[in-house]
Amino acid sequence: MPYLVAGVILVGLLVVLDLLLTFGVIRRLREHTELLSQRPSMPDIIAAPGTTISSFAATTVEGDVIADADLVGGTMVGFFSPGCGACTEQMPAFLTAAKSHPGGQERVLAVVTGRDEDSVEQVQTLSPVARVVVVEHGHDVEKAFAVSGYPAFALMGDGGAVAVSGSLTTVAAASATA
Repeated sequence: MPYLVAGVILVGLLVVLDLLLTFGVIRRLREHTELLSQRPSMPDIIAAPGTTISSFAATTVEGDVIADADLVGGTMVGFFSPGCGACTEQMPAFLTAAKSHPGGQERVLAVVTGRDEDSVEQVQTLSPVARVVVVEHGHDVEKAFAVSGYPAFALMGDGGAVAVSGSLTTVAAASATA
């Protein structure tokens, strides 16, 4: 019988200790949530919706010149950079969205920034579904869209204005309804 009493007391102490630790974890989670909510938001890495893009001209890998005036409403635009891990992760989803994009390849522009051996692979992957432009960092097409990070995605509206920008999920969903 004394072992039974000792066992019940031990279990009771363990339950109380577990409750104290659980309350401590909950308190720390609340503190972290508050700190995260006070953190400044991340800046946009591409022009915001409603922004009218500035003039640019670039040559596609096929040798065609593409300019801002060629990006009619509903054109999906993606910016990629060789060696970018997030670009590699987003590439399959972009390819899927581009394949089903209304207007086909003529309404999809992929911009690969940087000229090295890695860009060749991206160009080969993107060429079947998009008009592809390879540019150096700081090119006018990047400046026109205010690109400051990769990957970056936009859907053009009428009159040269960005209709939707941000995540590929948001842009692809908007293009499916366009």
